[in-house]
Amino acid sequence: MTNTTIQSMLIKGYSAKAFTHNYIFGFTFRGVVYMTFTGSHALPFVTILDKASRGAGYSLRFKPNKDQKQYLLAGAKPLCSVDFFEECVATSKYNRGEIFEKLVAEHFGQEWKKDNVPFTEGPDLTIEGIPYQLKYEKATFTNEKALASL
Repeated sequence: MTNTTIQSMLIKGYSAKAFTHNYIFGFTFRGVVYMTFTGSHALPFVTILDKASRGAGYSLRFKPNKDQKQYLLAGAKPLCSVDFFEECVATSKYNRGEIFEKLVAEHFGQEWKKDNVPFTEGPDLTIEGIPYQLKYEKATFTNEKALASL
């Protein structure tokens, strides 16, 4: 089985179980943190297949390279500077993905609260009635073991 086939299977499995197919991806480019809104059609272009930890097989990750960032920049909006973002991370107990969620929520006038709602049961954020999953650079969507247990 090729890596492309495994990646396609993970995308298909994830999409079949996902509560929403709307995404806000966060990434850095030239000193700026951007957010871009997209749908599941982008997953084959912006995800990579990676080795999962703890014997969980392969994982599907959002880890954009330069070409993928160029693809995402077409509809992207600046969120903040990388310096501001990293300062928020350094002075918080939350990780980069959680800080990204917080900053996006606040950008849209919402209060952010950490939760552990599974991707199968609800969105990370709802904006104007539209549910979104948020993913920041190096985020894992799922892995083979997690999908098999669903």
